[in-house]
Amino acid sequence: MLVALGAHPWAYPMLETVHLLGVGLLLGNMALLELRVFGWGVVLPIQPLARLSLGLVLTGFSLAAITGLLMFGTQPQELLANRVFTVKMGLLMLAGCNAAWFHARQSLQRLDATARVSMGLSGVLWLGVLTCGRWIGYV
Repeated sequence: MLVALGAHPWAYPMLETVHLLGVGLLLGNMALLELRVFGWGVVLPIQPLARLSLGLVLTGFSLAAITGLLMFGTQPQELLANRVFTVKMGLLMLAGCNAAWFHARQSLQRLDATARVSMGLSGVLWLGVLTCGRWIGYV
């Protein structure tokens, strides 16, 4: 199957399209929640907003992860040798650890300075992941 992805003229571009759709769902909904944590839209109750946006974040992450693994499978040696790809993977791991810590400490219930710092760090990490993702093909 992975050979077919690399060989078919439109399979890989379609995979990239679905990957970008997942990234859009992930980052768009995360940005919405981050803005609420930073105090924008305080008329919106945080818990219902978080349930909606985090469900879409997980859907987007799932799409991006599945398609990313499939794309990786078409050229693993080249990607593992690409320093930008390895930086992207490291930033993804840090973003995941930050998200796990954010939710483990129940930051959405606290909405304190630590929650805001964690959300700010999340934004920076995901911007790094996004940037590295675009640079992979050019390095």
